[in-house]
Amino acid sequence: MELSVLRLTRSSAARRIAAGALACAAITTVVAAPAQAGRKAPEPITTARAGGQSVALTFDDGPNGDDPYDQTDADETARLLDVLAANRVEAVFCLQADQVVRYPDLVRRIAAEGHTLCNHSVQHDDMGDFTRAQVRADIEATNALIRWAVPGAEIPYFRAPYGSWGVSAQVAERLGMAPLGWTFDVADWEEPGEELIVQRVRERLVPRSVILMHDGGGDRTGTVDAVEALIPELKAAGWRFTLPAKHATRGAHR
Repeated sequence: MELSVLRLTRSSAARRIAAGALACAAITTVVAAPAQAGRKAPEPITTARAGGQSVALTFDDGPNGDDPYDQTDADETARLLDVLAANRVEAVFCLQADQVVRYPDLVRRIAAEGHTLCNHSVQHDDMGDFTRAQVRADIEATNALIRWAVPGAEIPYFRAPYGSWGVSAQVAERLGMAPLGWTFDVADWEEPGEELIVQRVRERLVPRSVILMHDGGGDRTGTVDAVEALIPELKAAGWRFTLPAKHATRGAHR
C-alpha cells in the first residue's frame, strides 16, 4: 500500500498527507477492533433513491487522467464529466486513494460539478478476509486522501472492491458511510466496446437500477462512449437519472 501511494504522489504536500494517513492506518491495524455480537451486517444499497423509471450511474476505480509519465492513461474521467455535464446528470464516483493522489484536480472537478463521492479503498485490495481494524485503517486512509484533495468533502458511501464485503459493511456504517452495492454490473472491465455495453444496459435495466460502470482500471473509452449514447436514449424513453438510495431497501433486487 505505502509504496503504491507514495510513489504516485509527486508533490511534497501530497506525500506528507499520504504518509500521515498510511502511518495512522499502520498504527490502527495493531489494535484489534472489538466484535459486535448480535449486530446484523447492513445490506448494501442496490436501488436508486427515486421510484419508478429511475436509474443511478456509479463509476469505480478512478479517477483516470492523462498522465505524461504513463502512456497507457487517457482523459477518460474528464471526458465522462463532460458527457454528464452536457446532459445534466449526477453520478457517484467510487474513488481509489492511489488514483486520488495521481489526479487530485480531477477529484476536485468531480466534487465541484456536484457529483457524489464514494470510498473505494486505497488500492482495490480484496477486503473479504480483512480484520475490522484493517478495514477501518484502509477506509480512514482513503477518506483522508480524498479530503486532502477536497477539504471537508462529504463521502456518504463505501463500496468494497470486487463486492467482497467481509466485515467492511459494518465498519463503513460505524464510520458514517452506507455500503453501496449495485443492481447490475455491465462488466466493462472486460473492455467489450460501446455497442455491447449499451446492449447490456438495455437488457438488464429495471426500475430503480444502480448501474456499476468504471472510469478507471483500464481502457474505458467504450464506457464513456456508451454513457454518451445511453443518457439521451433513456431520457427519451422516460427514465430519470438520480442517485442511489441513502440506505438499503428491504427486499430490493440484488
